[in-house]
Amino acid sequence: MLAVYSKLKISHHKHSGKLRPHEHTSYLPLLVMVVMVGVLLISTSISTVSASDPPPQAGSVGLTGIMPAAPPKVAATIGSPKNNQHFTDTPITVSGTCPTNTLVEIYKNDIFAGSVPCATNGTYSTQVDLLYGQNTLTARVYDSLNQAGPISNSVVVYYDSSAPQTAPISFLNFSGAQLLIITDAVYRGTFPGQLLNVPITILGGTAPFAVNVEWGDSSNKVIPRSDNSIFNASHIYQKPGTYTITIQASDSSKQVAFLSVAAIVNGQPSIVGTAGSTKPKPPVNKLLVLWPLYAILITMIVSFWLGEYREKRVLLHTALTPEQTGFGIVPKPTV
Repeated sequence: MLAVYSKLKISHHKHSGKLRPHEHTSYLPLLVMVVMVGVLLISTSISTVSASDPPPQAGSVGLTGIMPAAPPKVAATIGSPKNNQHFTDTPITVSGTCPTNTLVEIYKNDIFAGSVPCATNGTYSTQVDLLYGQNTLTARVYDSLNQAGPISNSVVVYYDSSAPQTAPISFLNFSGAQLLIITDAVYRGTFPGQLLNVPITILGGTAPFAVNVEWGDSSNKVIPRSDNSIFNASHIYQKPGTYTITIQASDSSKQVAFLSVAAIVNGQPSIVGTAGSTKPKPPVNKLLVLWPLYAILITMIVSFWLGEYREKRVLLHTALTPEQTGFGIVPKPTV
């Protein structure tokens, strides 16, 4: 039996404490991979945060800018009505040509009488209320910067309604009985969801008054007035676009005044947090999950490296005995 042990030469191999090739973890490639993943996560996080729309903050101010441009150089024209034409009813239709992307404002005896956007085919048409007697009509265009263009040709027309006083009415004398309403020339810069205030002034007529404002979006409001002082008509538009505000006033003498103006409601980005919104959520939540996983991965790699490093140190400074190998005492070979 001893001869068999001697022939087989079963003995303990002394551990040198050195790691043989390819029997240890390749930490250098792992380090390179971890660094590359970290750089990718950082760049993705920066681009995602930059591309995401920041949530609206209380008291925040939105700024928009328009590049300056030269004012319109082409004037509008008045093709209808014709010069020296007489009318017995008011309002009348005023139409003509205009440069596109402008707003056309009509004046009667230098009093603002209404506004309308120029159509894509370069024409406009709107209703204008007349003063008793002679009315000198002019038109002027304004661009998106509210820069005025040249004044159009003037057209003189007459409103042949019997005025209650013999003296002609001028734009500085509204003490007569004719009922007139005036307002600012143009309303621009309004956004959906914001309150639009339209200042209205009643001139002449006999109190009390009733003012009906049609906002151009299938809604209207009747405002009773006991005097002819200035007041505000308010409305909120829900969608961007160009709307025609029609204002009609009547007094106790059954006189009627008319005014038509344009309201420009600018476009607006989709509102954050609107119910039923289909806007996809930004991938910020996914990044909030990936970053902890990345930290756990780094912790695991460092832990394995420290464990292997400690094991190597132990093997280098500890000599194993035959009893620790599990083979027991090795018998001496026979001579």
